[in-house]
Amino acid sequence: MQLYSTSYHRASSIEDAGKLLSGAEDGKFIAGGQTLIAALKQRLAQPSDLVDLRHIESLKGIKVEGRRVTIGAAVTHAEVASSAAIRAVCPAICNLASMIGDPHVRHMGTIGGSVANDDPAADYPSAVLALGATVVTNNREIAADDFFVSLFETALAEDEIITAIRFDAPEKAGYAKFANPASRYAMTGVFVAKGAGGVRVAVTGAGASGVFRHAGLEAALSANWSPEAVAGVEIDSSELMSDLHCTAEYRANLVRVMAKRAVQAA
Repeated sequence: MQLYSTSYHRASSIEDAGKLLSGAEDGKFIAGGQTLIAALKQRLAQPSDLVDLRHIESLKGIKVEGRRVTIGAAVTHAEVASSAAIRAVCPAICNLASMIGDPHVRHMGTIGGSVANDDPAADYPSAVLALGATVVTNNREIAADDFFVSLFETALAEDEIITAIRFDAPEKAGYAKFANPASRYAMTGVFVAKGAGGVRVAVTGAGASGVFRHAGLEAALSANWSPEAVAGVEIDSSELMSDLHCTAEYRANLVRVMAKRAVQAA
């Protein structure tokens, strides 16, 4: 087996991380490593350098001021799940975090890493999109509607670092997913939120181009916020994925079922 070398760097600040990456031939940022480490093991990624962001203090911490929630990018899923401050204003995102992977993944994986990676079956992108959150980076602030581009593709520049996720807690919110029994990734997950800006519904695990908002579900729930309102909404399977787990038509039904359960949870 051919071996290759990777240089590891522990960044002490955001500025330090930027310098370390710029000095690398083919460097990658790493946070919890729940995706990148697996890719390294399978030789799907072979960066010359890894720049570890987890020990940067400014990326840690949770702040709740009134209904404004700010979650540092290096905050783990377990920390979000167990946060009494967040649960007091938005229990839906705590419940979502508690469903991610297994205990090891929840204690290692970070919200910033998940959002930056934008796996089409990850949970957090649906919450970020449905909550109308702002993705804060070391250079700018990006609205959720502008952040997610396609499969594993975001608006982030190569050297840009997510520093926090910020949102105003909605009046009501809920999340439900049909999880793959092995990976716990969402075969289909739906996050619903009702706030001052109206109703937003985001779907993960089903879209052929990644996480997306569903206008039909938003319109139905805007008119009647109830599980029953979801029943008559048409879900177009032509925009959904078919894979070894299930067909696009099956996922279309799952979108409707998970939306109903999310509203019930809210």
